[in-house]
Amino acid sequence: MTSLFSLCLLQYIIIGAVAQLRPHYYSETCPQAESVVRDVMKEALIRDARSLASVMRFQFHDCFVNGCDASMLLDDTPTMLGEKLALANINSLRSYEVVDEAKEALEKVCLGVVSCADIIIMASRDAVALTGGPDWGVKLGRLDSLSASQEASDNVMPSPRANATFLIDLFAKFNLSAKDLVALSGSHSIGQARCFSIMFRLYNQSGTGRPDPAIEPKFREKLNKLCPLNVDQNITGDLDATPVVFDNQYFKDLVSGSGFLNSDQTLFTFPETKGFVQQFSSDQEEFFKAFVEGMIKMGDLQVEQPGEVRRNCRVVNSHRPASANTCKSIEEMVTFV
Repeated sequence: MTSLFSLCLLQYIIIGAVAQLRPHYYSETCPQAESVVRDVMKEALIRDARSLASVMRFQFHDCFVNGCDASMLLDDTPTMLGEKLALANINSLRSYEVVDEAKEALEKVCLGVVSCADIIIMASRDAVALTGGPDWGVKLGRLDSLSASQEASDNVMPSPRANATFLIDLFAKFNLSAKDLVALSGSHSIGQARCFSIMFRLYNQSGTGRPDPAIEPKFREKLNKLCPLNVDQNITGDLDATPVVFDNQYFKDLVSGSGFLNSDQTLFTFPETKGFVQQFSSDQEEFFKAFVEGMIKMGDLQVEQPGEVRRNCRVVNSHRPASANTCKSIEEMVTFV
C-alpha cells in the first residue's frame, strides 16, 4: 500500500521513464485503440484531404524535439512557450483538432489509457495508408511530456531553405541515415506548402537576386504565377503533382527539377542523396519500404523525462496529492509502462 500510495501522490507521473515500446501495446487495456484512431482519420479524409498530410507530419515535428512525447500538442501557458508557434510550426502545422477528436473518442472507450504521443504515431501511419501508401505495425507505449519548448523546436527543426548537407548532419544526430532522410522527405508526397517557403527560391536564391537555377523553367513559370512578389504568402501550392495520393511522384518531380521546396530539390542536386532520389523515383515499392523503416526508427526516438497519459492533448493533467481511496480508483484506469 505504501508503494502504491507514493505513486498516487505523483498522480501517475512516471519519473525519468523511457517507455518500452512494442507492437499491440494496447491489446489488453484498449484493444479498440488503433481502429478508433483510424476511423477518426477516415472521417478527417472525407472532410479535408489536406488534413491527413498535416497530421502525418506531426510525427516528424514531435519526435525531433525531445523525442516522441506529444510536446508539440501542448498549448502555451503563462509560464511556458509551447511549440505551436515555433518557427517551423507557426502558420504551417494545422489540423490539431483531428488529434483532439481521436483523443476524445479514445477517452470514451478507454479512459486514461492511450497517450497523445501514441495517437500521433498511429494517426501518422493511418494518414499514409489511407492515401494510398504503405500500412505497417506501429510500436506503442509512449508517455506524454509534462512540458514543451518553443526554443528547443526552433533549435532543431530545419528551414525550407535547408540544403542536403545540413539535413544529412541533422538526421545523423538522431541516428537516421541519408537514405532515411530521403525516404522520410517523401512525406511531401501529399499536402501543400506556403508561398512564404519558396519566395527566396523564386526571386533571391542565396542572395543573388535571381531564381534557383535548379528549378525547371516551365515549373518556375507556374510558381511565379502562384507566388508573385506581391502575393499573400500564406497562399499554398502542391508539394508534388499528386498531392492527395501517397506515391513516388514526389521523387519523379525532383528528378525533373519540379521540387516545390529548396529542402526537397536539394536532395537531387547533392551527390550523397541523388542516388536515393533516382532509386525511389523508379521503384515505388522500394520507397515504401524505406519510408516505413524510417518512420519506425523515428518513432523510437525518446528522451528520459517525466511523463504521463494526458486526458487532454493540449494541456498537462492537474497534479494534486490524492487520497488512498482516489489512488485505488486511478489505479483501475491508468496503465503503467
